[in-house]
Amino acid sequence: MKILKNILLAILGIIVIVLVFALFIDKEFSLSKEIVVNKPKQQVFDYVKLIKNQEHYSVWVMKDPNINIQYTGTDGTVGAQSSWVSNDKNVGVGEQEIIELKEGESMKVELRFKKPFEGTNYAINTFTSVADNQTKVTSTFTGKSPYPMNFMNLFMDMVLGKDMEKNLSNMKVNLEK
Repeated sequence: MKILKNILLAILGIIVIVLVFALFIDKEFSLSKEIVVNKPKQQVFDYVKLIKNQEHYSVWVMKDPNINIQYTGTDGTVGAQSSWVSNDKNVGVGEQEIIELKEGESMKVELRFKKPFEGTNYAINTFTSVADNQTKVTSTFTGKSPYPMNFMNLFMDMVLGKDMEKNLSNMKVNLEK
């Protein structure tokens, strides 16, 4: 019985430490990854601005072959949206909308997650010419996490970083075919 009590006190202590620590962690997060694509900037921008192309490079879309995606609006323009429903807990339910486009320069998408967690975040892609036939694509994921979930902001790169890098790598392969 004493061992059980000590285990419970240890668990409670860890929870208290995490909750106190979370008080001092920023609620806003930002994570960026980049890659150089061997194609002209406008060609890369024209590919990425089409939400439907994510079916060919987004690891999150490709995780569920049975995902149901609906598209509305004119793809590649402000206001274009896609919504998805997936039984895969890693994909969930949500929608995204292009909220800002700077022709040939950047694209901002609002992501509204509904399941497994509710939240609104942003994905920003910027395009920079490195050479005539090379473009640096910087993908940034930003948002806010409410207390005490903001504790997870410390691990954002471990949680999302590899997937963001894989998305960029897949996109590069598709563009350089």
